Amino acid sequence: MIYAALAVDKELQPDKVKRLMSVSNGKLSAHFEAVEARFLRASFSAFVDVLTLTTKTIEEFGKEMAS
Repeated sequence: MIYAALAVDKELQPDKVKRLMSVSNGKLSAHFEAVEARFLRASFSAFVDVLTLTTKTIEEFGKEMAS
């Protein structure tokens, strides 16, 4: 579910930042590449913000959604 939520959030500057995600054995992996550190920092920060929000949402509502 987290992968699906994060996959729709495309990079704003795909020519400057590349993000590759995969899921294996229930674990999400993300690989970032950027032309400059500031682009990497901004992209990773936004990714972590959405990851945190998604995780908290699943923790909060996941039990009701599974019922």
